Amino acid sequence: MSNFTGQIPEQGFELVSIRLPVVATAIALAAGLGLGMLLSGSGLSQWLLDLIALIGTLWLRALQMTIIPLVASLLVLGIAQMIGAARAGAAAVKFLVLVFGVLIAGGVFTAAAMPFVLQLLPIPEAASGFLAEVPDGEQVVPGVLEFAKSLIAPNVISAAAETAMLPLTIFFALLAVAISRLPKMQGATLLGFFHALANAMLLIIGWVLWLAPAGVMALAFGVGLRSGGGAFAALAHYILVVSAMGGFILVLAYAVAWALGGISPLRFAKAIIPAQAVAVSTQSSLASLPAMLDSSNRLGLKPETSEFVLPLAVAIFRSTSVAMNLAVALYVAALAGIDVPPALMIVGILIGVIISIGSVSLPGSISFVVSIGPIALAMGVPIEPLALLVAVEMLPDIMRTLANVTMNVAVTSAVDRNAD
Repeated sequence: MSNFTGQIPEQGFELVSIRLPVVATAIALAAGLGLGMLLSGSGLSQWLLDLIALIGTLWLRALQMTIIPLVASLLVLGIAQMIGAARAGAAAVKFLVLVFGVLIAGGVFTAAAMPFVLQLLPIPEAASGFLAEVPDGEQVVPGVLEFAKSLIAPNVISAAAETAMLPLTIFFALLAVAISRLPKMQGATLLGFFHALANAMLLIIGWVLWLAPAGVMALAFGVGLRSGGGAFAALAHYILVVSAMGGFILVLAYAVAWALGGISPLRFAKAIIPAQAVAVSTQSSLASLPAMLDSSNRLGLKPETSEFVLPLAVAIFRSTSVAMNLAVALYVAALAGIDVPPALMIVGILIGVIISIGSVSLPGSISFVVSIGPIALAMGVPIEPLALLVAVEMLPDIMRTLANVTMNVAVTSAVDRNAD
């Protein structure tokens, strides 16, 4: 196995552990929608409606204010980790090529399929209530030269203030590469700073998410007033459509195992079932790692391959991220009546690929906001609905984890076949 010339890269950059109160937030969402529906047309005083709206707005803004510094920190840490992985040997490089190939394929599929799916299964009219607080405005699509000029920001502080995600992403990606070329002590100092900044932002987000039930209930109450019972149908439609984009990655995993790993779909399906069962029950790729190693053993993959690739995949690879995150952004764009042109689709895919590297170590509820927010901002899509959609993320997250775990084993089979 001469291709394995390095050690598994440091998985360091341990981030603080925070969790969204999932059950309480889901109950708050249902309660807010239900109360809004019941009290619609009841003549509630305007000051009470304004107070409820204020609670929701403050919670949403508290969530938004951490996006830029957290994304910047995670980008630097994630790309540094990826560079470390690439230095681990030829097998790691092959793995990274597959990672980017799968992420880009997922983005391209979503960009092509979402318009067709939404035409076949139109968004329920009641879903418009999710966007009542979003200001109207005509979308400005830049020309080719203007777009090229916007790639580089003359003032990164100004770009952050304007939430110009594309130039910010490019800047921090270049900064991560530059840090990797610095003397060891200098690089460690800067990475330590971004590590601390990321943890500080996660602490703030943890405090904000502790208040998620109150914030979500306030926002949902307004949606219920405007949409009535149709809001529940709209959420069900959203879950179905976004999960379908993750389903593509699940099917693609079987194709990767067959075409690149030399494993028949039936054999792969039988071997992967235990890992899939753990994935669905835990919704955690990390918790599924022992089961993935067992599935790799059932497939006859070399232990040195699976023991190298699978931990690395858990650390830096979330195969559904671009496909499903772009789907959320495009769904919100359709809600807002925004026609996203191909150029901005490409921008969304590229940012989705880069952001996914930095956010894979986060819980699903956190990565939902951190990963989708930059994609939406870059494409001119409002991010306000994300505050409500995160409350039902636990359902699409089942598909995310199922497809991620399946793809991790499929990619391992592809690396193993070409390792000799």
